[in-house]
Amino acid sequence: MNKKVEILAPAGSYECLKAAISAGADAVYIGGAMFGARAYAKNLSEEELIEAIDYVHIHGRKLYLTVNTLLKDQELESLYDYLLPYYVHGLDGVIVQDIGAVCYIQEHFPELPVHASTQMTITGALGAEVMKRQGMTRVVPARELSLGEVKEIKEKTGLEVECFVHGAMCYCYSGQCLLSSMIGGRSGNRGQCAQPCRLPYHLESNKPSDLMSLKDMCTINLIPELIEAGIDSFKIEGRMKQPEYVYTVVSIYRKYVDLYEQCGTSRYRVKKEDLEKLYAAYKRRGYSQGYYKQHNGKEMISFKRPNDKEEPLAVPEIKLQEKINGKLILLKNKCAKIVLRYGKYQIECEGALCEEAKRQPLDMERVEKQIRKMGNTEYRLENLDIVMDSDVFLPMQALNELRRNAIESLNNMILSEFRRELPYLTKGEEKMTDRQVNRVTGRSRMSALVREVEQLETVADADFLDEIYIESSLCLQVKVLEVVNILQQKGKKVYAALPYIFRVPTVKQMENMYDTLHNSYDGVLIRNYEEIEWLRKHAYDKVVHSDYNMYIFNQRAKEWMGGQNISECTAPVELNEREWKRLGIADCMYIGYGYQPVMITAGCIRKTTDACDRKNQKLMIYDRYQKGFYVSMNCDYCYNVIYNSAPLYLADQPEILNRIQSKKIRLDFSRENKQETRKVLEAYYKAWNCKESVPYLGHDYTRGHIKRGVK
Repeated sequence: MNKKVEILAPAGSYECLKAAISAGADAVYIGGAMFGARAYAKNLSEEELIEAIDYVHIHGRKLYLTVNTLLKDQELESLYDYLLPYYVHGLDGVIVQDIGAVCYIQEHFPELPVHASTQMTITGALGAEVMKRQGMTRVVPARELSLGEVKEIKEKTGLEVECFVHGAMCYCYSGQCLLSSMIGGRSGNRGQCAQPCRLPYHLESNKPSDLMSLKDMCTINLIPELIEAGIDSFKIEGRMKQPEYVYTVVSIYRKYVDLYEQCGTSRYRVKKEDLEKLYAAYKRRGYSQGYYKQHNGKEMISFKRPNDKEEPLAVPEIKLQEKINGKLILLKNKCAKIVLRYGKYQIECEGALCEEAKRQPLDMERVEKQIRKMGNTEYRLENLDIVMDSDVFLPMQALNELRRNAIESLNNMILSEFRRELPYLTKGEEKMTDRQVNRVTGRSRMSALVREVEQLETVADADFLDEIYIESSLCLQVKVLEVVNILQQKGKKVYAALPYIFRVPTVKQMENMYDTLHNSYDGVLIRNYEEIEWLRKHAYDKVVHSDYNMYIFNQRAKEWMGGQNISECTAPVELNEREWKRLGIADCMYIGYGYQPVMITAGCIRKTTDACDRKNQKLMIYDRYQKGFYVSMNCDYCYNVIYNSAPLYLADQPEILNRIQSKKIRLDFSRENKQETRKVLEAYYKAWNCKESVPYLGHDYTRGHIKRGVK
């Protein structure tokens, strides 16, 4: 049997934290005042969080802090002061999404364990290996993985693996969604998701329904299989939930993890009433077992919102107190002494001098009653031995003071094990804004990314394009390879854009493609951490670029990418113009046109609404305002890409194109036919080369985040 699995509970407030610990959680994850992916939770103040760290440690538990958002440079500068008090007080770990933040934390807080957040979208052992090489101790894989894939990560890397077992699920891979950001300015990558995916959508011929609203996850029946797969930590979602929910869910998972560890698989049975309690704790969407046993399907979708009203849960008022043993010694002409024992800890504390009683000696029963008054402390005296002279006297005030001092000494002894010295690496004086920022010395180049053969044939005739990126699903087609050869003869560079998601079946496909990719293309565009490791294992020796979803929000992240032999990054799409300049995107690629992918999802719209025929297809889904969102079903790699309803368009404002100061501007083509592709190329040629303003001829367009950015 594996080592004891950790039950990791959400704590969106101090009340939730206490509920989780009382219910039997081994650890809690919690957000502070900054940098958490749940900006609207009742995140703790610095004082409350320090108190929480001490609270969990006294009870023998752990606390992990969420720093699971993308950090801008100016925010990264404040990360040191933010983390320092928690680090000194013994914070057990930090959950991080931003690779730049990972590097910063490891430099300034070398003793602090760093966990790879699920929002890093680690989908296999290859990506986990990158995190391990970076020095991270734990990985939280994407929720979309099968049990076998999770097991492989554990077996191949040896990293601690933390997996979600209960709670809400995002339709987009790992919650790395841009839908809320693009349509309303509230970024899911910055903790402010408005959950527009939970609203009704429909195909052209269908009635509106909640096509993208996943049921909540409940894996209570899978606990034996999850433990035997090697999962180290069972993570319960719910930092926006109430203490009653946290207590109910944690207590039931505690019960059944303990049952398995005591009895094994043969006697593991979940009682009907416990299952009903879990379902009743949160009833708005229904439940499934998530992706552990199936890849996708309509059974995982909650098409309609239930009308059941939430009933308040009854939670027993439990004051969690740890059992301690004590010995009190009261002898004449000697200082009062108390010995307290708690697990491996033992303290001795002396008080005032005991005197011979002149009138009434101490009564043993009263003494014991007084010493047992633990009040609001975290302890309860289980056994107390009292050794005292029959004619001894000590004022009650002195006895109370002895008890208080003893409890304080015990707390200090426990907490001293967790305290850290100030880090050897102190906060550097260098500011991110003081770093060398590259400037474009020549004219920006123009490139294009294509996803259809007719788009490739069209852009091939555009002489002003210097580089072409071709989606990997096209890369092996004979016709495509012929065009690639022609382009290269013209002196143009052609790159293969690797899949957005790189899971085990995709790895096998790409292995078969590797020789062609290496021999026929000038380089690759990568979109995930798995591809970094895959190329490294192949000793890939050509050019590597990274796409926007590798999220270089700060200089540290950009520097890290450079250390992975990535010669060029794509600027993130959620920064505004001012923030790009601060980042220094002169050596980056900027997406200047296109329908932005807002979701990469394991869910399949076609399978949800009809049946999967394993053919790459395109369709449209519509929101309640009849805005159409283009969906590309990539059956080769088994994921859907959902694009924004309107394209980013800047050809009517050539001054912006010239002001961007990027090394390269990229035009992304997705749903455009041959004629539409040509019109876009002509418009951007005039805007970029001739400084002409070319109006958009379609119905709707967006400026993206070039002006507003995200909070």
